[in-house]
Amino acid sequence: MIRKLRIKLVAVSMLSLFIVLGAIVAAANIVSWRGIVSGADMILDLLAENGGAFPERMRAIGKSGEAFAPDLSDRGSDAGSGEALSEYREPRDPGHIPGGMRDGDFSKETAFENRYFSVSLDQSGAVLTCDMSYIAAVTEDEAVSYADEAYRSGSERGFCGSYRFLRSDRDDGTLMIFLDRTRDIETFRGFLRSSVLISAAGLTAVFLLITLLSSRIVRPISESYEKQKRFITDAGHEIKTPITIIDADAEVLGMDIGDDNEWLTDIRKQTKRLAGLTSDLIYLAKMEEGSALPQAKLIEFPLSDVASECAGSFSGIAKAQGKSFDVDIAPGITMKGEEKSVTQLINILLDNAMKYSTDGGRVSAKLSRSGRSIRLSVSNDAPPMSRDDIAHMFDRFYRADKSRSAKTGGYGIGLSVAKAVAESHKGKISAKQDADGVLTITAVFPQ
Repeated sequence: MIRKLRIKLVAVSMLSLFIVLGAIVAAANIVSWRGIVSGADMILDLLAENGGAFPERMRAIGKSGEAFAPDLSDRGSDAGSGEALSEYREPRDPGHIPGGMRDGDFSKETAFENRYFSVSLDQSGAVLTCDMSYIAAVTEDEAVSYADEAYRSGSERGFCGSYRFLRSDRDDGTLMIFLDRTRDIETFRGFLRSSVLISAAGLTAVFLLITLLSSRIVRPISESYEKQKRFITDAGHEIKTPITIIDADAEVLGMDIGDDNEWLTDIRKQTKRLAGLTSDLIYLAKMEEGSALPQAKLIEFPLSDVASECAGSFSGIAKAQGKSFDVDIAPGITMKGEEKSVTQLINILLDNAMKYSTDGGRVSAKLSRSGRSIRLSVSNDAPPMSRDDIAHMFDRFYRADKSRSAKTGGYGIGLSVAKAVAESHKGKISAKQDADGVLTITAVFPQ
């Protein structure tokens, strides 16, 4: 149990950390990618607004930051002097900034640090012209190929390789503008790799720390659990002595006053009940001391024969109670385990089904192979049960219907013993109720 608790602690901690780190890494990379896309789209909108080129004023910014277009064609050798640069003609068309944008959205270097090209298409999609003035990494044939791919996609915006494109439909055709985002994409990929690697390293480090520290974290629980098991075992052995004495005194008293005494009969009944409860508690504590039985106690035994023998002993009980009892046991199934404890498990399930099935109801037992596992199922008609009742069915002393349990003499520990037996054989036990009210308890053992 403590080992399972440590595993659950580590698993829950790592899952929580993984989810948080995954969300942080995903959010950071999504924001980064959206920044790349939105920045590219802003530039593409600017290019589309100005016919596939940056506005003139962005391509001719002076030292003062004024929008101008210097005319140095007739300056001769003095063109580069300070005097020559101080005389300019009137600014040319400054170009247009798309709605919602301002000059402050772009730096003075925007026109010089972005590489782009454009392809003009007619209304049928045929190429008219290619403007390759501001790109060197793409040939005209490649530009036409990119334009054809983007045009056929039917999307207004998207990516062709590392080029972000914008489709601008006009009266005389379509202008496809492509902006090179190779550097931004490489930066994004580097950030993605780094964030994933750093997160993985962090997860590994935390996993090692939690694994090392989990034993200290669960130590108080482990010590409390061990004390509880020790108390149950010690108390059980101590209680056995007075129970044996009371039973012996009752026998002697019966010899004097007769066995038909009402009070003496009740003493014997309750003594037997208390002795059975004590034995089951001690057995349960011993079974839970380890997750599996020692190999020395595991032997190969005929499970089909054991199950048939157990079912046969309940046939008379079912007949006496007017209940239908169906048995379907596949022959030749063997199992490696402790025969005595597995026999006890089968008897517990059958006894539970007989006690708590409805009057005149049906009880069935089935043993079969399922792949590499052995399945033992016991079903019975039962009143509707809540999910909470089914979830706690294997807890100690839990009773879904306390009045019925008292009537049948149960004390709510049998299914806990059955669960301990199943887990000690590295198996699992579960319960479910279908829409017709049939409750099925299934034990699965590895073969």
